[in-house]
Amino acid sequence: MQEESPFNSVPPVPLLLVAIVVGVELTLWSAGQGFVGGAAGVGWRAAAFQDYAFAPAVMTEIFERGRGSFDLWKRFVTYAFVHVNFTHALWATVLLLALGKFVGEVFRPVAFLILFFLSSILGAAIYGAVSWQNTPLLGAYPGVYGLIGAYTYLMWLTLERIGENQLKAFQLIGILLGLMLVYSMLFGSTPTWIAEVSGFLVGLFAAPLLAPGGWQAFVHRIRNRR
Repeated sequence: MQEESPFNSVPPVPLLLVAIVVGVELTLWSAGQGFVGGAAGVGWRAAAFQDYAFAPAVMTEIFERGRGSFDLWKRFVTYAFVHVNFTHALWATVLLLALGKFVGEVFRPVAFLILFFLSSILGAAIYGAVSWQNTPLLGAYPGVYGLIGAYTYLMWLTLERIGENQLKAFQLIGILLGLMLVYSMLFGSTPTWIAEVSGFLVGLFAAPLLAPGGWQAFVHRIRNRR
């Protein structure tokens, strides 16, 4: 009996995002190990941080100093595909695959992409606006947390349909925030969590508009509750 690849069950759009994350990370990891790029390859990851990371200083340059060049604007997107290290990228990939399967099976491909990039962009923007440190933002996590927001919304609907306590829909984000708190207590924290929590909220509130049926289906559900 032939075993089916686990990737066959994941919709194409999440797989495409995963392929980009994995491709970038394998390139940077291989360069860091000296497998590609020669002696200069060791510095590729640092160069990627310099060229593609987002930081609150980007907001200052664009909105306070009026220097809105393409190099600055692109960082609202490009930071999501460059990670701090292999482990950082690995966890992002695992979460993107898991949530991509669940959310991607419900949302249309274009809606899924909008959800991911909207969470990434607005998560970075909110982080840049309120952060008290100029710590670089890297990795797919704000976009992934946006998918967690959509997952929470879908679970809310499912629990409503079967008559269960709908607050259970927030169990996943509660667990992740708890782990984040424990990690920060043990190893210290940076304000980048602002981008992740913001990504979650963006995903949670955007999901009703992007889910099948969109705003009309959402309004219909609200009216039926009265």
